[in-house]
Amino acid sequence: MIAHSVTSTPQAAVGLRYALIPVHGYGIAVATAARMLDPDGSGAARLLHPNEGVPYGSRPVLLAETTVYGATCVEHMMRNWSTALPRPWLVLISDAPAPAVPAARYRFRALGSRLAGTATVPYLPVLRTVEGADEALEHKDVKAAAQKLRRQIEGK
Repeated sequence: MIAHSVTSTPQAAVGLRYALIPVHGYGIAVATAARMLDPDGSGAARLLHPNEGVPYGSRPVLLAETTVYGATCVEHMMRNWSTALPRPWLVLISDAPAPAVPAARYRFRALGSRLAGTATVPYLPVLRTVEGADEALEHKDVKAAAQKLRRQIEGK
């Protein structure tokens, strides 16, 4: 699990809407989710570095895979979440073309009241074949998943 600060930092992040916190590492799925939330590359979404505070005015978004390990990492993160911060969104990224196992689903559901909401990214087989997130966004399945993700979080 990667350690992240759960405090807010005073620097104003112009245009930063989403402060993304990968709860258990960085990979192509996390990189693609970040680009999904910032499709034009304007800086609307940015991955936070370990121990970096959540910038004021941005919406914290936890990124996790739909594994039991991912659920455990989210649970640990939420134990340390400061009440001074807004409740975070949780983006669950499917790691397989099957539903999450019951133990993971149970943990995610149990954390629901501590979250602003939960959004999902389906399993995207193309992520196994691309060199980076920009290349992934060229595929129609990824574009469709990105639009759905933004609608889920923005409530549109």
